[in-house]
Formats: sequence, structure tokens, C-alpha cells
Amino acid sequence: MSNTVFHRQVTPEEKQQIDEILQHLHQQKLLVINPRRKNGLIFYKPYHAEFAGPGAAIGSNFDQDVIDVLPVGKLSLTEPRTSQERINSYLIRRQWVKLAKQISDNTVAQQRAQVILNQFEHWFDLETASVLPDETFALLVGVLPQTMRKVRTQNELLSQ
Repeated sequence: MSNTVFHRQVTPEEKQQIDEILQHLHQQKLLVINPRRKNGLIFYKPYHAEFAGPGAAIGSNFDQDVIDVLPVGKLSLTEPRTSQERINSYLIRRQWVKLAKQISDNTVAQQRAQVILNQFEHWFDLETASVLPDETFALLVGVLPQTMRKVRTQNELLSQ
């Protein structure tokens, strides 16, 4: 799946970065998403996707079942240097998971779709959010890709 992440063409540089990240994850190496940048990583797992943003731990026991990844923003990974950095990165990863759960707890699919779009536009920018596939957002919050397309279309019509 690394050649195209859900119908999104990746450049050779992106493919190399994705392959390196997957190698680190399969080795269960603990890394931290650079907390000083607007960046993150989407993990494709067998039945859903997860997002880990700035400061979050990745790898180790968290991501053994990752099938593929999609870097968001200009991804920068670091290694924790101290036990306190490890602890903080675990806590931040937990916060990202809790945020996704809060969004997913909404029973109305279109509202979940709208909230995840709004969050990514807020965390990053409109351009970054717009290049992420509908399928990815759908897997993040448990909606159908068609629901994501519908919400995006409505947003585009409202912004004109």
C-alpha cells in the first residue's frame, strides 16, 4: 500500500520517508513527533486510522499493527533523550487518542466529518487538510468516504 496511500500519489521522496518510518515501527523503535513543528503522522491500521500530532510518541508497542502511514505537514521525528521526555510523549499520544475518541463519540456522521475537517484545518491549514484523502478522514472518525466528500462539497459551496 505504500506506493499510494488510498489513491493519493506519493513522490519518491515521500515513499522513501514512509518506508523508513514503517521500518522503525516494525522494529518497535520509540520516536517522538517534533513538538516544535506543525506536523504529524496518520497510521493506517487494519480497521481504522489514528493521528499522532506534535509531541506524541510513535512506535514501541503502540503501533505494531500499522499497515501504512501518511506524514502530515513537514514531518520531523526525534528520539527521546530522557525518561521524562518518554513519559511526556506517551501522555501526549494519549491526549491525541482522547481527542479522536471525543470526535468519534458524536453519533451524527456528518458532524464527525465536519469536526475532523475543522480540526485539521486548525492544526495545520486549509491547503494541508485539502490534500488528505476522504478515505483517510473517514477512517479517523468512523464515517464513509462519501460522507467526507459530501461535507467537503458543502464547505466548498459555503465558502464561495
